[in-house]
Formats: sequence, structure tokens, C-alpha cells
Amino acid sequence: MGDGPNTTIFGAPSVTTYGGIVNEMFEGSGGGDGDTTGGAGQVAGKGAVPLIDEESQSTPRSAENGGSPSMEYSTARPGGLSTISGVFAPVALSMFSILLFMRMGFVVGQLGFLMTILQLAMAYAIVMLTVLSLCAISSNGAVEGGGVYYMISRSLGPEFGGAIGVLFFVANVFSCALYISGFTEALMNNIGNGQFPDSPTWRFIYCVLVSLLLLILSLLGSALFAKTALLTFILISVCYSTWILSVIFHGHMAVAIPKVNTPAYRVPVNASDPSQGTVEDFDQNLTANYTGLSFHTLGENMFPDYTMDYTTEKPTDFALMFAIIFSGVTGLMAGANMSGELARPSVSIPRGTVQAVFTTLFVYIMTAFLMASTSSRYLLQNDYTVMMDTNFHRLFILVGIFSTTLFSSMSNLIGSSRVLNRLSHDKLFGCLLRPAKIEIGDRNPVVSVVITWICVVLVFLVGAMNKIAKLTSIFFLLSYMGVNVATLALELTSAPNFRPTFKYFSWQTCALGVIATGTMMLVVDASMSALGVVVLMTLIMVLHYQAPSVSSGSISQALIYHQVRKYLLLLDVRKEHVKYWRPQILLLVSRPASACSLLDFVNDLKKSGLYVVGHVRKGDMDSSQVVDPLQQVFPYWLSLVDYLKLKAFVELTMSNNIRHGIQQLMRLSGLGAMKPNTVVIGFHELAPSSATLQESQLLKDLRFSKIDRAAVVEYFTAGDYMPKELDGNLERLNPVDYVNVLKDVLHMTKNLCVARHFSKLDKEALARGWNGQKRYIDVWPVDLQKPQETGLGWDNSSLFLLQLACILSMSSRWRSYTKLRVFICVNSLQDMHRRERQLKNMLQTLRIEGESSVVPWDHVVCHYQPASAAANAATPSVDLPSAYVTAFNDMVKRYSEEAAITLLNLPVPPDSADEDGDRYLEMVRNLTDALPPTLLVHGVSSVISTAL
Repeated sequence: MGDGPNTTIFGAPSVTTYGGIVNEMFEGSGGGDGDTTGGAGQVAGKGAVPLIDEESQSTPRSAENGGSPSMEYSTARPGGLSTISGVFAPVALSMFSILLFMRMGFVVGQLGFLMTILQLAMAYAIVMLTVLSLCAISSNGAVEGGGVYYMISRSLGPEFGGAIGVLFFVANVFSCALYISGFTEALMNNIGNGQFPDSPTWRFIYCVLVSLLLLILSLLGSALFAKTALLTFILISVCYSTWILSVIFHGHMAVAIPKVNTPAYRVPVNASDPSQGTVEDFDQNLTANYTGLSFHTLGENMFPDYTMDYTTEKPTDFALMFAIIFSGVTGLMAGANMSGELARPSVSIPRGTVQAVFTTLFVYIMTAFLMASTSSRYLLQNDYTVMMDTNFHRLFILVGIFSTTLFSSMSNLIGSSRVLNRLSHDKLFGCLLRPAKIEIGDRNPVVSVVITWICVVLVFLVGAMNKIAKLTSIFFLLSYMGVNVATLALELTSAPNFRPTFKYFSWQTCALGVIATGTMMLVVDASMSALGVVVLMTLIMVLHYQAPSVSSGSISQALIYHQVRKYLLLLDVRKEHVKYWRPQILLLVSRPASACSLLDFVNDLKKSGLYVVGHVRKGDMDSSQVVDPLQQVFPYWLSLVDYLKLKAFVELTMSNNIRHGIQQLMRLSGLGAMKPNTVVIGFHELAPSSATLQESQLLKDLRFSKIDRAAVVEYFTAGDYMPKELDGNLERLNPVDYVNVLKDVLHMTKNLCVARHFSKLDKEALARGWNGQKRYIDVWPVDLQKPQETGLGWDNSSLFLLQLACILSMSSRWRSYTKLRVFICVNSLQDMHRRERQLKNMLQTLRIEGESSVVPWDHVVCHYQPASAAANAATPSVDLPSAYVTAFNDMVKRYSEEAAITLLNLPVPPDSADEDGDRYLEMVRNLTDALPPTLLVHGVSSVISTAL
């Protein structure tokens, strides 16, 4: 209720940008892409609260020539890569990979032409749907280094982005190992000529040696690699063209079956006794027919004929063949991985990726047709290098294989290292990835490259290339599913700032992409896919609780907002029923430092209902002030709620009159049908309560709080937190205004609770118990103003009292360490047994577990002598004899000595607060003196139902 020494003072207003939300449209004139930086609002003064996480923002540039300081426009990165060299060429090369030159013949031989086209269509449909989602995300704002991980994490938030980023890193590592294995296989089969040892162990060593070469090249930096992509693409285009010419001009010939196909060269040891096994006979001259272009050959190769993969000697099937095809076309992210080196990433990534996808699809369909039309089924099934063996010269295809595999593997190595580097910069895994942040030279993440290389070497232990292909496909499918989920979530939340310049997508394409990737994961390998989903969900949960807060936002907040708004509209106040009543509490707090125990207690009392912490600051909204004063202190209140682990909202208002401000809070707090039905307020003591808030009492620091605990404590316990008015009085309600506030609550038909002595409440002591026994929640449903109605004919107020006690006893900590106990006062000893039986029956009917206790109070009620005939009037009198009130207080102290908390009926406030306010407060003070923490309750509506 006033400015403490830590009040944040804001300077000139500025607009916080979302990672550079202002960027030129890539289709617009001028051609600049979205490489923007966002400036944070300038904050000055002691204890200032920054509006954004400055670590995740680019360095703001000052406005020039009188330009607006709140809006930054992007320019193309000088010296960056173009669409052709930076996206189209890397994507096309990665999608050609080993499939084009080394596995296309095997695929056609097993699947036949028609099934090959079908599987290519399925793979490219998934790829294209993912490309549409990727283009939408990449054209929605500035894209920095980190590729797909950067785009997803900045779109979905750290939980989803980090989890998918890890999977994408793993997928790239597997893909890199796959391409290196393909390179090694081609090298051994075509250059070694049997001079080098060949075994699984030696092949592992060869793969490691090749990966070492790639490691050295990657450590030198990605700039040279990226700029040679176009030359490499031209080179493999030339190599592929030589095969096309060979197909056109070559006629019928016999092609030798390669010796690496050992199953083809096996013969029985004893032809008359097959049980003696087989032996490899490489002296045979095995050949297969190459017919040249022939419709007859095409007809023979039209349908599937599954046999065996001679590298693994395992049977093939639809799922394995799809895994091999899909693992070969997973390079669509190669351009996105180079986002940090592109001149205009928001333009180049969508354009270059789409062009590369259609180009490679056309080439694959043409290749499948030509192979099915020229090579016999036996040749296709037994010679994986059929393209090389039918070319004018083997060297052209060999160069193509080496070029594509080396380029693709290096692309994956560099791309995955950039993802790892960005993960370390975002601190998603704490100190675990801290070394990956180390960079040298032109921001080359050398440690990330080394870590990625080690992971690639471990993947070599999996074995043959076709084994790795299945795992690679699953991880990429899972990553692509994440990209589609990201775009689908952004589209469904209707976020105004999701305005991608790429328009050829919709929520239907995103949803179809999710379904397609999920279905094909199950087709490839259901068990591995299920394991991958479990790993993904585990990562999401871990990052949800461990990841630091980032200013890029989280899609979970957008989804929650979208759903909450929809359901709030469905929550109709006219459909409320007493069966589903729950407390929706507005707690009025003047000084939080003296009300921590009460704040925590109400958090237990709300029973999954609405909980609003309300505070009124006395003052005027001065138009000369740059910023609303309440905006300056609001972060401190939010941090206090976080530190105390309260599931509560905070509502602050400003008024010249505290009572009027409380009326504002009661009328306007909440939204729709979720509005407070119960108001809790601390008792008006003779002197202000002392502050009890200490830094040690707060829970550990939270990642979403911008303010540390010491600053929160200093703010709320500052000596001038409640500044004095001009006349020297504290900003504190006087007795008359306080009683009028109580009357206002009842007048607005809200239940009223007055809390006293809650500074004594120690929830930790509940666990220790009282002499080893459980403590009690004591309920005294006695209306002191109407003692003649004492009994079981309870009104709404007494039932509300019992309902609150029952709710409190059901909360976790209170349920474990306390018991509910209900007291009934009787005037005659003869009625005790009957009343006790009635009380037990009523508790059973209301389904409330608690002890019943009947106590005589003749010694109390004998002091009741109404001061006037007004005692029987509609409004109860406040002129209760002090001896009567004191006797009741003594009785409660005697019976509730072991209680953790007592709940009493609140005497109804008087009609005239001016005349009777002081006497009323004195009566309540005498009623509750020296009691345990006490909640005085007055209910105005029905809250308990016995109906089914």
C-alpha cells in the first residue's frame, strides 16, 4: 500500500519485441528477411524488474533519424548464403544421399515399380506435409542459428522445443552414421579389391577413420562446406547424367554379381545331403541380365517380390523397404540447419526446400522407371551397385556415391552440432551441456562438433547400413511429427502474431502430417516407435520442471488461453447448483508481510476453487505518471505468490478510499461464473500486526520469477511500505470503515470470514502433533446473538461453517495430521445424549467424518440478559453482556486447548457502524482473545446438499 524503497521506476515507454517480431515479408519489395533484434523496455531504479530475459534477445539497435525506438527492421545478413547454394543444394544432396546411387536398384528389385512409386509417394507426402509446416514456421519471424530446433523452441517453448531438439539431434547423428556406413561400403566394395581386411570389426574401424576426416573438416568451420554445396550438386548431376546416357545407348549385356553378395555364391557342401550346410564358392561366374529399355522387363518388374537383404541376410518386407526409402529422403532439414549462415533464412528456407523436394521426387521416379525398364529382377535383387555396373564407366557413379555420402554425412554432423550448441546456449539441461557452448573463430562450436562425433561413433556399433536405416527413419519421423504438431498448435490457438508469409498450409495439412508420421512410425517398427514416444514425453516433462524460463514464450500458454476462454464461456452462472458448490475466495490483504500464514491457510481452504489475493492501494491515477504505479509493484506480488507456492491470482486496485477500493475488488474480481463467493479478511486489531515475512520462510527460487527472494522480502517489509498520509496517520481502515466493509460483503451476498491469530498457525507443527496425537479442527456452530436457537436447527451460516471445516479436513496436510471435531452446546443435561445422537446422524447424512461432542453451557447462557426488547428483532443486537461473551471464550479455550484451528459463528455486524462499530469490534475481540487461530464465519447462501 505504498512505494517502498524497491519500487521499480520505469523510464520512457518502449515496446518489447518478441525476438524481433518485425521483419520484412519475403515476398514483399525490398527483399529483406527477418533478421531482427528486439529491444527490452528500459528499466531503472533500485530493484528494477526487467520485462524480458535479456540473455535471449539480440543487442538492441538505437533508432536513427528520429525513428521509433520500439520497432526494429531487419536487413539481410551481409555475406550470407543464397537460396540455391544455402538451401536448395544442401537439401537436394542430402535427399539423394545413398538412396539414389546405392539402394534404388535394391528397392525396385524388392518392391517392383508400382510399389516403389507408392512408397515414394507416401514418403514424399510426409516430407511435403512437413515441409509446409516447416515453411510456415520459418517464414513467421527472424530465424537464427540452431535450425529446426531454434524454430520449434521459439514457437512451442522450451519444453516441446527442447524435447524435439534432442530427438532431432539424435536423428541427425544416426543419419550421419548411416551415410558414413554407405560411404565405407562403397569404398570397400569397389576400391579394396580384397586387399584390405573385411569384417564387422574392420568396417567399424574404417567408419571411424572416415568420420575422423569429417570431424577435421567440420572443426575448420562450416563456411567452406556450405559454399561448396552448389559445386557438389553440379558434380553429382554430371555423374547421374552419365547413367542416363548409358541407359539410352546401352543394349543387352550380362552383369557380374558382386562378390560381396556372399549368399549368392554359396553352394551345398554335399549336393546329395543338404544337412551338411553350404560353402562359399567364389570361382563361380554368376551374372544377371541387363536388357536395356524394354517393356517386357518393365512388366516383369511391376509388382513386389520380397526376398532377402544380402548385407544382413534377413528377409525383407514392406516396412523395411519403406524405412530404407524414407531414411534416404530425410534431408529436408539440411537447409534449415544452415539458418545461421543464410543471408535471408525466412525467404530461402521455404523456397529452397520446396524446390529441392520436387526436384528429388522427379529424379527418383525417373530412376525407378529406368531401372525397372532395363534390369532383370535377379540383377536388381543381387547387385546393389547396379547403377555403377551398367554405367559407361564405374568411376562416375563412384564419384557420385562419395560426393553425396560425404556431403550428407558432413551436413548432418554440422547440423546436429549446431542444434547441440543452441541447446547449451538455452541452458535447457543446466551444466550438463555447458561445454557445448564453447566457440572459437567465427562462432564455430568446436566442442559441440566433438561431442556429436563421439555420438556418431557409438552409432557405428549398431552394425549394417540397413539396420541403421530403420532407427534413422523412426527418429526422423518423430522429429517431423514434432514440426507438424508445432504448426498445428500455433494455427489452432489463433495467435495474432502467427502470420507466416508462406500461405500454402492449413491446420488440415498439419493434422494430416501428424497422422501420417505417426502411422508410418508404427509401420516401420511399433515397439521402437512406442519407445521413442515415451522418451519424447519424458523429455517434455523433465524440461517442463527443469528448463529455465525464456522470453520466447510457450505454446502451452497459448493453448491454455485458447481452451480457458472457450470453457469460461461455457461456464454459465445460471446453471450453478449447490451440489457442485466450492469456495471461490477473495482474500483481502493489507500487509502481506504480516499475513503469510493466512495466505497459506486460505490456499488449503479453497478446495480447487478460485483463489484471489486482493489489495487496495490508496491513491489517485495521475495522468502525469508515465506508467501505472500498480504495474511497478505487480511483479513483487506475483513473486510472493510463487515463493509461497500459492495457487492464487493477484488483483490490485487503486482508490482514494480503501472501502471503495474493496468494493471494486468484490465486484470485478474473477471472470464470468468464476467470481468470488466468499471474502476472507483479517481482524481489525488495536495495533497493526508486526511483519513476519523472512527470506528463510520463502521457498526456493523459482525459474519464472524475475525477482530474487531478498528483494521481495525487502519490498514487503520496508519501513515505509505503508506510507503515512499528510496528517501523519497510517493508511489503515478505521473501526467504522472496517465494520462497513464487513456489512458491504454481506450486502453483496457473499459469505464472510474474519481471521484472527493466524500468526500463531504453524503448519509444520501439525506434523509433529500434540503429545504424539493428532491436532483438532474445532467447530463451534453457536450463534451468540440467538442463544435460544442453540441446537440442531442449523441455518445457512452454521452449515457454511461446517462445510468450510470439512473442506479443510480434506486437504492433504490437514487430513493427515488433524481431526474434525464438532461441538454442540445444550442447556439441559437431560438433552445431552439425544443431541449427541442427532449430531452423529446429521454428520453421517452430510457425509462428514468427524467427532461429535455435546457440552453443557448453562454457566455461559445464564449471563445472557438482552439489553432491550430489540434482542428478538430481525437484526441481532451487539449489546451482549461482557460476562456472557467472556464465559463463552473461557469455555472454548478449555475445550479447544489442543485445537490447531477453531471455527466460530461471526456475530452479525450492527446496522449503524458509526454508533456501534467500536462496541462490535470489542465484542469480537473479547470473544476470540487467547484462542488458537480462529476463523469467524457468516454464510449467506446454501452450500451443502444431501441429494444424489
